[in-house]
Parts: sequence; C-alpha cells; structure tokens
Amino acid sequence: MLFHCFTITLCFLLTTCLGKQDEITKIPQIFREAPKFYNAPNCHSIVDSDKNLYEDDDNSNGMVCSAEATHVAMTLDSAYIRGSMAAILSILQHTSCPQNIFFHFVVSESASDSASYLRTTIRASFPYLNFRVYRFRDTAVAGLISTSIRSALDCPLNYARSYLADLLPPCVRRVVYLDSDLVLVDDIAKLVATPLGGDRVLAAPEYCNANFTSYFTPTFWSSPSLSLTFADRNACYFNTGVMVIDLHRWRDGDYTRKIEEWMELQKRMRIYELGSLPPFLLVFAGRIAPVDHRWNQHGLGGDNFRGLCRDLHPGSVSLLHWSGKGKPWARLDANRPCPLDALWAPYDLLKSQFSFDS
Repeated sequence: MLFHCFTITLCFLLTTCLGKQDEITKIPQIFREAPKFYNAPNCHSIVDSDKNLYEDDDNSNGMVCSAEATHVAMTLDSAYIRGSMAAILSILQHTSCPQNIFFHFVVSESASDSASYLRTTIRASFPYLNFRVYRFRDTAVAGLISTSIRSALDCPLNYARSYLADLLPPCVRRVVYLDSDLVLVDDIAKLVATPLGGDRVLAAPEYCNANFTSYFTPTFWSSPSLSLTFADRNACYFNTGVMVIDLHRWRDGDYTRKIEEWMELQKRMRIYELGSLPPFLLVFAGRIAPVDHRWNQHGLGGDNFRGLCRDLHPGSVSLLHWSGKGKPWARLDANRPCPLDALWAPYDLLKSQFSFDS
C-alpha cells in the first residue's frame, strides 16, 4: 500500500502507573508483525534509514530535523500498549508516506524494565519503523498532581504532553500529540497541515456546546481573580488527546511553566477535578487554532465512571477516539463490546491465546 509524503514523529509517552490503570493486563502480550508499508511515488526522500533510532543515536538528526518531518506525540504504557500498537498501524495504513514517519516514544525514567519491554515490542511488530526513545522524569511532576475523579487520570505520564518542548530536539517545530486509545481512518498529513495562524501555539477541535464551567470547581468560579481568567476570550472545551503544537512558540512563551503554575495552585486550593485537562484549558482555551471535528470523534469510551457505549458525533470521521473509561480491547476481551468497538478491532495486533499455544 502506498502513502503521501510527510514524516510523522509519534511521541509515545510511556506511563508507569500500572497499579492505577483501569485496564491492567495480567499476562504477557505478544503481538503479530505488521505489514511493511511503502511510500507513494510522490513522497519526498528524507533519509535512507532501515534501522530504529534510539535516544543515544546521533545519526537520527538528519531525519528528525528535516523540513519534511512531521512529529506526533502519544501516551503509552504497558497497560495501553495494545491500543498504541493499533494506533501506529492505523496511521501507517492510512497515510501516503509511511516510510517518512518518525515516531518519538517517551518512556518513564523510573520504569526501565517497562521501557525495555515496550521498545522491544514495537521493534518486533514494526521492524522498519523509524523511532526514537526519550525518558521522562515522571517523578518530577508527581508532586504537582492532585487526585482527580478517576485514578488512571492521575498517572504522571499523562502530564508528559506538557513537556514535549523539553523532551524533543530543538530543531523539531511542529508536533502532533495523539493519545493511545484511538485509530485514524484518514491521512494524518491532512491533520499535520492544520494552519497555526497568528501567534497560535496549538490547534485542536473545539466543542463550544459543552458545559465549560463544569470543568472547574465552585471555588474557582466564586473567586473574582480566578474566574476573570476567561474574561477576554471565548473559552471552549477541547480534548487534549489530539493536538497540533508549535514547539518553538511553546518554548518562547514558556507554556510548560504556565501549566505548572496552575497545577501548583490546584495543590493549594482545589479549582478543578479532571486530571491533566484543566491546566491546558486554563492556559489555552479560547486561544487555539480550529481543527475540524472529524479529527477527534472522542468520548467513545463512555463517561469516566461507567464507560457506557456512545454513538459517533454527527459529521464525517477521520479519527476515532475511545476517550473515557471504557477501552475497546477490554470490552472485546470481556465479550461486552460496544457497537463502535468493531471499528477498532481490525487494527488489533495482539495474538490470540490459541496462537500463543500453537
């Protein structure tokens, strides 16, 4: 299958909170090898590289710093590796220049065994994948995290998306951040090409019909100084699982520190409930570039309490996102799938138990 010419750098942020995750796999997972995908004839040639690239690999700079490179960031841990493998496959399968894709995997510094397992697993299923591994100091952010409505949301690596500008090489300008519980059914090059006009730092689909006030506590809204945060902007909810980020502008604006300041305030007086999302809303809501809703058909995992089945939002679909408590692989394994979980199943690379035994 042939594909179009953009280089995608997928930053997979590898978490270590297996004791807190909702879907914990108790047995080793073994995955099939994915087919190799080839560039379409019109794809630009970036570098001739048949090997995987690691964090100590200086030779990776040629591809990483290429003007043709596209960088994508995603969360990943041992509990979510199955979802991440499906996400990688869906991206390769639906883009025109798969050989130009460069994946950046960010792993927890405090979980060396998990990082080794994840690296080996990805190499085994995607032998020709270009990727680089970075280590995230999750212990540094752990002290800033406040308890939220669901324990899985409190995992330190959920906050690694706020540190991409520090983790990725300075030559990387644009990165697409993607969660691990999604699949693409369209060419990601279209998402990468989202205009970031003016001084916009990031782009994402906005949902202005959502009840924006519900993401913050009465303490927040009753404080004149805090509630004025949104006074000069048309603040709308956006889901941080799909974002296009200009890292140069992020660095220039010191946005990591701005997010940390809100997290520090949250530790002193509870102003929100929902993990890593509200600090992003506080800094960026009403100040982002728009992305068509087709690029984040989110909420397919149901709410954060029961994980009930949900339908697609009206309109076209380019990306299916199982945000919320329910994950398609867990529901499929339990023989209690939601109807839309059938759209995720074709990208599942997990070998069946029968295959393990044979």
